[in-house]
Amino acid sequence: MRALFAALVLCAVSAAAHAQPREGFADLAEALSPSVVNISAVQRMTENDAMPTFPPGSPLERFNDLLGDGPRIANSLGSGFVIRAEGVVVTNNHVIEDADEVEVTFPDGRTYPTDIVGRDPATDLAVLRIQSQDRFQPVPWGDSDAARVGDWVVAIGNPFGFGGSLTAGVISARGREIGGRYDDYLQTDVAINQGNSGGPLFNMDGQVVGVNTAIFTPTGASVGISFSIPSNIATVVVDQLLEYGETRRGWIGVNVQPVTPDMARAMNLASPRGAIVSRVEEGGPADEGGLRRGDVILAFNGEPVPDDRRLPRIVAETAVGTRAAVDILRRGEAMTLTVEIARLEEEIAATGTPQGGTPDEAESEPSFFGLAVTPLTDPLRRRYNVHPDAEGLLITQVDPNSDAAGKVREGDVIEEIAWTPVSDVVEARQVAEQASGGGEEPVLFTINRAGQFIFQTIRQ
Repeated sequence: MRALFAALVLCAVSAAAHAQPREGFADLAEALSPSVVNISAVQRMTENDAMPTFPPGSPLERFNDLLGDGPRIANSLGSGFVIRAEGVVVTNNHVIEDADEVEVTFPDGRTYPTDIVGRDPATDLAVLRIQSQDRFQPVPWGDSDAARVGDWVVAIGNPFGFGGSLTAGVISARGREIGGRYDDYLQTDVAINQGNSGGPLFNMDGQVVGVNTAIFTPTGASVGISFSIPSNIATVVVDQLLEYGETRRGWIGVNVQPVTPDMARAMNLASPRGAIVSRVEEGGPADEGGLRRGDVILAFNGEPVPDDRRLPRIVAETAVGTRAAVDILRRGEAMTLTVEIARLEEEIAATGTPQGGTPDEAESEPSFFGLAVTPLTDPLRRRYNVHPDAEGLLITQVDPNSDAAGKVREGDVIEEIAWTPVSDVVEARQVAEQASGGGEEPVLFTINRAGQFIFQTIRQ
């Protein structure tokens, strides 16, 4: 057995060594570096933005001549790469944002002014066009969906102003989210620093699978956690910027939340998947297409929806005007609806949380599922700032030791339990206990919180 284990280890080590590039990355560097540019973005500062001079008599007055009286110029440095021979360059939005002039410099020293074709702050991408009749060497896009954790990747860019620098590593994770609406980053251990922003991330075939955009660091320098925009997201945005000068994302007018394992059990789903609709914009495409609060979207326009994070990207990438099939599960029944995609004009702001007080007298029935609830009255609506359209049972207390703690709170209104509308406490308790199967199963609650609907599963 020991000999067999040793042989397996030897095979694994041998396979890993075979997977590593034996001859380094010199051929890739030679072929790809001519397409990677340094970017200098210049912002001309107004007199109000100019650095102050020192007053007469100050010990530092002699430095006024060095500062001068004219407007100052702020520079930012980043990276970019050529994707079309006529001089189309991709970079990060934050590299050129607010710039008055943008120049690109090639590894051979040639410098050109550029025009800003378009910017997309949501994905931090920008497209430039070089002001020249020269022809340039482009690099091809790759398929980021085919990139796997453990694949070798190479970054070429302009860290700290040192142009033409190459670093290598592997993809260490996929699907990273760091705070954006459309986040789906590739995480790598490639050394990326200030100045690498907007540069390309290449696979071993010399294809761009990512646009380097961010690092996680407590020190300001690379610690081996870098993030790149996947090429399959970047190409959609870049194509729209080139065609329209702006993005034209799809929109259907819904808010969604994740389907948790307990929710999946309560809805008889084999596994947690899809996105549950918590709000439908009145008069929006989803509303007109028949989508309702509580529907679970399982597929959109033929593409499976694995979770609530994936759905906004699928919708955004669907062409405006398209009639998309939406596969849903509605209270246990599978059906397909059709929604016409509209254009996203602006972000829809979420409403605030209620500003209600706490109860000062015992108005609630004995608790069930860790909740003390009571029918709604006008005084309670005013006290808890309940939305005028809310109907159901008001939560006045939440047992901090119950499963409900952290999921619902005082002032929430229970509108449905296990899809059954409730307004009577006794009835609500009976519905919840029956749905729990004697306390073994989680129960789905539909909650109205200041006019916004959320769904939570609670155990007895």
